[in-house]
Amino acid sequence: MVVSKKNIILFTVCVDVLGLGIVIPVLPFYVQELGGSDLVVTLLFSVFALCSFVSAPVLGVLSDRYGRRPILIGSIVSTAIGWFVFAGAPSMIFLFLGRIIDGLAAGNISTAQSYLSDLARNNKERTANLGLIGMIFGIGFIIGPTLGGMLGALGHSVPFWFVGSLATLNALLAFRFLPETHTPQPIRFSFRVLDPFAPLIRAGRMVGLRGLYVAWFFFTLAFASQQAIFTLYISRIFGFNEITAGFLLGVIGVVLALNQGIFLKRFWIERFREADLIWTMFLVLGVGFFLMSASVLWVFILGMIVGAIAQSILRVVLTSTVAGFNENRGENLGTLNSIMSLGLVVGPAFAGVVFVAHPVLPFVLSGIFALIGFCTVWFIRRRVPNLQAVPKLPSDVPIEY
Repeated sequence: MVVSKKNIILFTVCVDVLGLGIVIPVLPFYVQELGGSDLVVTLLFSVFALCSFVSAPVLGVLSDRYGRRPILIGSIVSTAIGWFVFAGAPSMIFLFLGRIIDGLAAGNISTAQSYLSDLARNNKERTANLGLIGMIFGIGFIIGPTLGGMLGALGHSVPFWFVGSLATLNALLAFRFLPETHTPQPIRFSFRVLDPFAPLIRAGRMVGLRGLYVAWFFFTLAFASQQAIFTLYISRIFGFNEITAGFLLGVIGVVLALNQGIFLKRFWIERFREADLIWTMFLVLGVGFFLMSASVLWVFILGMIVGAIAQSILRVVLTSTVAGFNENRGENLGTLNSIMSLGLVVGPAFAGVVFVAHPVLPFVLSGIFALIGFCTVWFIRRRVPNLQAVPKLPSDVPIEY
């Protein structure tokens, strides 16, 4: 049996995304089963993001120096171990240990992107390959939460045993069928290339892009804060279980996929200037989060859908604006990823603290973060040429979910 190299890489990304989606609807119930508090739930999101933030540049450098294959296989094995530790955790400390182990391997998505780029014979094929990763993200965030909710009904640890088993199968397939695509480079080692804060420092020095990076940070804070407490909130306010939580998160995934895959190019960008879409959607996003803070189910669902539409547009259009700002597209997008990673660390931890004070406050906070993003873009729009005449989406920037 011969397995396609590309399919193995896409399976690797799919396992990572499924893990991210599966954990959201089940995690609060699993933590409560082990005697943990609401704050522990959000801190588990933060510790995973922190480890991912640290590991991403390290794995990238190591894959350039020693090749893609050993780094990918090692990170997949680490993912499997992390999930098994998490699934079999007898206490809180093992939950954190499992997320740390998995988080330290989470940078393998960037290595997977590098592997697919190595496989491409030209720019067009590279774009198509990277676009497949965006598609996998979309599918994973539809299937993952729904599957997590269904498996969680069988036992709160079952989803994590399942995704750990998938990662194990992934590691075996990679070990057997995945060749090396990159000639190891005898690069000179420097601890500077492993510094995850270096892109953030450079971002502060980029006068033209600085405002957009600030807006992106508050956008990340907004959606990361509400994502971390989503299941906690609907469980506390509406009494929903993990199956209902998974279904609602699946609905969000469908909205994201349809809006980015169909309506973004065929409706939004055709009828509106991308510059106008940015500040408008920050406002819409804020409204969505404020609606979600209502303790009325139909208002909450309306806010959930409105927020998903705004989030899906903002994520792509703001990324496109930064990517098209100058010729340093790779560096600009890498900086965006670093800023998002930092937001994924800070947002859930902050949301956990305010959720303990009152369950609706994280959504109010997310709405305020969105309004700060709006104010930032509004005040810099005349000083940044890209916010006055934003070009169409660059063809080699994959749409991500």
